[in-house]
Amino acid sequence: MRASDRAYRTLLDEIQTGALPSGAVLAEVEQATRLGVSRTPLREALGRLAADGLVVQQSPRVTVVADVDADDIRALFEVRRALEESAARTASQRGDGAEFAALAEQFAAASVDGPDATDDYYALIARFDAALDAAVANDYLTAALRTVRTHLVRVRRLARDNPERLAASVAEHRLIASAIAAGDAELAAHATHVHLHNALASILASLDQASTDPATGRAPVAALAGGRLTKGRA
Repeated sequence: MRASDRAYRTLLDEIQTGALPSGAVLAEVEQATRLGVSRTPLREALGRLAADGLVVQQSPRVTVVADVDADDIRALFEVRRALEESAARTASQRGDGAEFAALAEQFAAASVDGPDATDDYYALIARFDAALDAAVANDYLTAALRTVRTHLVRVRRLARDNPERLAASVAEHRLIASAIAAGDAELAAHATHVHLHNALASILASLDQASTDPATGRAPVAALAGGRLTKGRA
C-alpha cells in the first residue's frame, strides 16, 4: 500500500470514529511524524480528505477536521434520501429477489442486544448495502452513495446510543429488503423514505439534548461522537 493511501485510511478512520473530532488540528509536521510518512504523501492524504469534505485548510501547513452540525446533517439526509430511494426503487426492478429475501430473513433474526450483536447487525447492513449497490448496477449512483456513507459514519453514534431507534431500524430494513425481494418498487422507495425520516429525527433529537456550543449556538456532533463507532446506517 502506498504511504499516501495508508495515511488517508488512518486519518479517515480516526475522523469517522471520533478519535479526531471536529476542529482537531492536523499540523503537517506532527501528523507526518505520527503516521510515519513524509510530508508529500501526507499532503496527498489531506488533499483527498479535503475533497471528501472531511477537513478544511486553515493555513498552508495546518488543516483541521471539518465541523458537522444539525444543518449539515439535514443537508446530508436530503441527498441521502434522493439517492437511497432511487437505489431501492431500481434494485427492486433489477435485483435478485432471492438474495434480498434472504437478507430480509436475516434482518428478522437480527439482534441489537449488546455491543457484539450490534456489531453483527451493522455488518448485516454492510452486506445489504453491497447487495443494493450490485443490484443498481449504476457506477454514478453507487459512487455518490459511497460519498454520503463516508460522512454518515461520523454521526452513527447518535443512533447507536438509542436502543429503541436501533430496534426500529432493524424492522425498517427488513421491510425495505422484503419490498425489493417482492419487486415492489414503490413500497421499497416508501419504506426507505420512512426509515430515513426516522433516522434523521432521532439524530436531531440527540443533538437537541446535547449541550449547546456557546460560540456558535449549535451542538457540534463532535461533542457527541466520542468513542468507538461502527460503520453502517442509522
